[in-house]
Amino acid sequence: MSGGLLVAGTTSDAGKSVVTAGICRWLVRQGVRVAPFKGQNMSLNSFVTREGAEIGRAQAMQAQAARVEPSALMNPVLLKPGSDRSSQVVLMGKPVGELSARGYHGGRQQALLGTVVECLEELRATHDAVICEGAGSPAEINLRRNDIVNMGIARAAGFPVLVVGDIDRGGVFAQFFGTTALLSPEDQALVAGYLVNKFRGDVTLLEPGLDMLYDLTGRRTFGVLPYAHGLGIDEEDGLRVSLRGAVRESVVAPPVGEDVLRVAVCAVPLMSNFTDVDALAAEPGVVVRFVDRPEELADADLAVVPGTRGTVRALQWLRERGLADALVRRAAEGRPVLGVCGGFQALGEHIEDDVESRAGAVEALGLLPVRVRFAPDKTLARPVGEALGERVEGYEIHHGVAEVLGGEPFLDGCRVGAVWGTHWHGSLESDGFRRAFLREVAAAAGRRFVPAPDTSFGVLREEQLDRLGDLIEEHADTDALWKLIESGPPGGLPFVAPGAP
Repeated sequence: MSGGLLVAGTTSDAGKSVVTAGICRWLVRQGVRVAPFKGQNMSLNSFVTREGAEIGRAQAMQAQAARVEPSALMNPVLLKPGSDRSSQVVLMGKPVGELSARGYHGGRQQALLGTVVECLEELRATHDAVICEGAGSPAEINLRRNDIVNMGIARAAGFPVLVVGDIDRGGVFAQFFGTTALLSPEDQALVAGYLVNKFRGDVTLLEPGLDMLYDLTGRRTFGVLPYAHGLGIDEEDGLRVSLRGAVRESVVAPPVGEDVLRVAVCAVPLMSNFTDVDALAAEPGVVVRFVDRPEELADADLAVVPGTRGTVRALQWLRERGLADALVRRAAEGRPVLGVCGGFQALGEHIEDDVESRAGAVEALGLLPVRVRFAPDKTLARPVGEALGERVEGYEIHHGVAEVLGGEPFLDGCRVGAVWGTHWHGSLESDGFRRAFLREVAAAAGRRFVPAPDTSFGVLREEQLDRLGDLIEEHADTDALWKLIESGPPGGLPFVAPGAP
């Protein structure tokens, strides 16, 4: 087998990432050497590979689904928004500068097509199949000329395109038809068909619509995936749910001890790597929610200030909303607070930022004896260490350089009383450390909470990825999908508009 597929979507949140991961897991279980690929990703959730390259966290998750080591080849271009109009451009895992949206789409993007195609070809040379993920919608006709992630890469690689639509939002037939209709004839020739995602109910009621869709477009539907609860799989973008009491979608198992533990995550602007708290949400009896009001911290046993692409902006937001005062009160009362990366920097005493916000000298919350200076070079690392008597692994992605002036050592940061701070993302995925940390939190919060002795985040993640593979295997036409990946675009498919003869 030697081939590939582009998984596109009718919208930005149609389910491309999880479908791509599911196809990768299904293929690797068939003995296929498969790799994921996304030419260009826009996300604040990122990961550091073993060679020190920064890529989208979704591609790292897809690599795990494919049982291969994540690589910069799998996500050669990563855009990390710093505002509504500009992003940091990360090329082959390293930042190369900030660009406005107009500057990027006006010429820089097309110049990267060669690099993107070279990465894809290198993956194709070492794998039996490459499953590509698109971005947004392939029918964004205003961006098509310089596209390097949707139809542009499909045409360059000669890959067939499977369009995913989220039926839970409604309008999926119009989305499939409209997406196909807006493409040029050359791009339409690559669209093999559709995949319905997040369906609830009786599939037989949907089938007449799928038949009519075939009559209208000449393209078949390759499967109808049911709505799957509690997958907990890494997302590309920020939370797409209302922050009012929003709970990260997960199944909260009953606690082992007498009490549950409540975790409140401050939903700061440009929040990055909020997946850090997924390991907490996986623990029986731990409830994780994202908050934006000080009263929502009142009953929390642990307050978390997460990573952010804009530390100074996050500080201002915390102060404007009264959350800063609430965090200071918590610290004075000995109630647990954890800061991660940008959140750690915000908990310190002083920040010098002439790089990220260019705000210069800024006073932080003063909860930890730490001074931070933003450096032009970004720290990208995969550290290993020990804390609370347990081995810890993590990864670092930050411009801020912290000078720790006191407190008790805690990973690369420090601890003062019940306030902890570290740059290390992913540290809570280390099972022994997570349990030790939760015991400390429970003791400081006065909760009779006991961490489950056998919760393995790695095992749970593997089970989630297997569930994605099962969704593809059980609800997609895998014989047809296999032929599509192996043989390429069907070619010559007609497109019939309503009312056409």
